[in-house]
Amino acid sequence: MTEIVCIANQKGGVGKTTTAVNLAAGLAAFDKETLLIDFDPQSNSTSGLGVQLNRGDATIYDVMCGKTGIEKAVKQTAIEWLDVVPTNHNLAGAEIELVSEFSRETALKRVVAPVKQMYKFIIIDCPPSLGLLTINALTTSDSVITPVQCEYYAMEGLTYFTNTIEKIRQALNPALKVDGGIITMYDSRINLANQVLQEISKYYGDKLYKTVIPRNVRLAEAPSFGQPIFIYDPSSKGAQAYKDLAIEFLGRRGDDVEKYRNSPIYITEESEIDYDLGG
Repeated sequence: MTEIVCIANQKGGVGKTTTAVNLAAGLAAFDKETLLIDFDPQSNSTSGLGVQLNRGDATIYDVMCGKTGIEKAVKQTAIEWLDVVPTNHNLAGAEIELVSEFSRETALKRVVAPVKQMYKFIIIDCPPSLGLLTINALTTSDSVITPVQCEYYAMEGLTYFTNTIEKIRQALNPALKVDGGIITMYDSRINLANQVLQEISKYYGDKLYKTVIPRNVRLAEAPSFGQPIFIYDPSSKGAQAYKDLAIEFLGRRGDDVEKYRNSPIYITEESEIDYDLGG
């Protein structure tokens, strides 16, 4: 059964796109059919996967506007089992165009339906706002994951976002569940980061992912090369963290993840995946 997972936080710069790209890549590396929908007009997930759009290529904007079906917008990536629905800056206009549409909050849910059963997981990378695009993503999703950076304003924004999720539940998507929070860009040398980590841990309780994503130069560099961290530097701390996150994510869903724990992930740009499952 397909699960649609929204990676969302109304605050920018928290590692949302980095998490969407690398969680999707990690799931695909473990042979899970995964679709990443770039629903952020900044199109960082698109470029972060090395997808080059040519003139006339369909994007999620074209799909939302009814110009084409989502099947025409799906692109294969350099990673086996991982597809992407790309976007570009035109998506920013979709919020305006959707305002007058009937059932505007469920537009994404309707257009995703034709490909939903083709994938085990559909990951949606949301814009850093609580506008109509994010509302569509939350309405479409089965669960939401919130990346949180350990900084001063983290808790203030988190409370506001949680209230928004509850409103979506009440009005549009009663089945939406909070899968949890993920600590990103964590630096244990900073006292404030440790203090905020404690507060976030209290806030989420057992819903907080145990995997902590560190502040890592290689993670920051990878998008500029159009590569997930597993291609750019599979031996980096960032790659290990996102591998651990993918394993924890699957473990929460009842997958037998022990076979993955000691299996290094090697992904080449030729879509060759090589990992030893210990037998």
